[in-house]
Amino acid sequence: MSTIAFFPEGAYGPTNNCVGIGDVLRRRGHRVVFIVEESFAGTLEAQGFEERLMRLGPPAETEEEPGQFWKDFIRETAPVFRTPTIEQLGGFIAPTMKALIDGAMYVDDRLREIIDELAPEVIVEDNVCSFAALPACGTPWVRIASCNPAELRDPDVPPVFSGYPAADRTGWDASWEEFARTHRDIHAEFDAFCRERGAPALPELEFIHTSPWLNLYLYPDEIDYARAHRLDGWHNLQASVRATDEAWQLPEPLASGDGPVVYLSLGSLGSGDVELMQTLIDALGASRYRVVVSMGPQHDQLTLADNMTGAEFLPQTSVLPQVDVVMTHGGNNTVTESLYFGKPMVALPLFWDQYDNAQRIDETGFGVRLDTYGHEPEQLTGALDRLLADGALHERLAALSRRLQAAPGTIAAADAIERVAAGR
Repeated sequence: MSTIAFFPEGAYGPTNNCVGIGDVLRRRGHRVVFIVEESFAGTLEAQGFEERLMRLGPPAETEEEPGQFWKDFIRETAPVFRTPTIEQLGGFIAPTMKALIDGAMYVDDRLREIIDELAPEVIVEDNVCSFAALPACGTPWVRIASCNPAELRDPDVPPVFSGYPAADRTGWDASWEEFARTHRDIHAEFDAFCRERGAPALPELEFIHTSPWLNLYLYPDEIDYARAHRLDGWHNLQASVRATDEAWQLPEPLASGDGPVVYLSLGSLGSGDVELMQTLIDALGASRYRVVVSMGPQHDQLTLADNMTGAEFLPQTSVLPQVDVVMTHGGNNTVTESLYFGKPMVALPLFWDQYDNAQRIDETGFGVRLDTYGHEPEQLTGALDRLLADGALHERLAALSRRLQAAPGTIAAADAIERVAAGR
């Protein structure tokens, strides 16, 4: 039996991804420990895992909910989501990266304490910036990139965070230049910190190291990018869908009603935009659809229509098999999980890699990307109608779903992580 430490970013997407893989390893007899923010205390224990707690900043004056820091940050920054992606590089991406880096520097000593105490055979991390303690500690570690793989840069892949088409390079150079302008000083500061703490230098204008042991990403081949260069040292899991969510059934009277079933989820962070959520709810409330709404942290401020059911949190991987189409912010987990279950998507991106995912879904024909704040209700329902009526699309999705479910990414990831642990 090996001790395997998982260290996901303090958000539900990366945490859920690691839970799915950790569950496979736990069932194989390994000791699985999660290194999590104090605001997540008890969340992983409730799922049967050990926890080790840390903080990414000084203690708050009041009790925090899981991921509260990022909920507050998103709410305060939400007006920037209405701007073009090139403007978001300075208005949202750079300050977000700076906040992540500040947390990584703050927690470095505590991480080293945890690693020394656990003495794991391998550490598995799913973050968007490095934590110097990992490459400096000498313990084998695995990097998971559960964001859109534009993060793994290549001359033929559009600029990360841009949402630009792969077939049209208009604006690519300007986006990269703006990224460099807004991130150069942040990168220099963080690179110096990493080297001071015993980690290697960071790649140019990148904020995370590649593991010399194993690197994993998850993106089905059918929507992945064509690249100029091979991704050496990387293994594509295709999808990584957890099997730990509780059972769920569409409740009455919706279950015995008529009309296709739509699942609306903007993620735990995006759903905090109450005005946007209510606008979407109102548009769907006047439609022929039955609607399942993941309401998020501001659930008490949302009013559902009679053709809807919803809750603050829903067991997404249990909900998806029972719906016909998905309305999503374009988070990587939701995109890959929807494809795993063969569901078309309407993508309404807000920030980070959601624009890149939305564009890939649209340009590969597995869904429709809409202007999140600028679309009209009839555009939304029209997109849903077209996707539901597209028989050829349903056949493509069914074939993709069969392929993904025949080779679960959680199993492939567990196998690869075990090999790293044994190789030590």
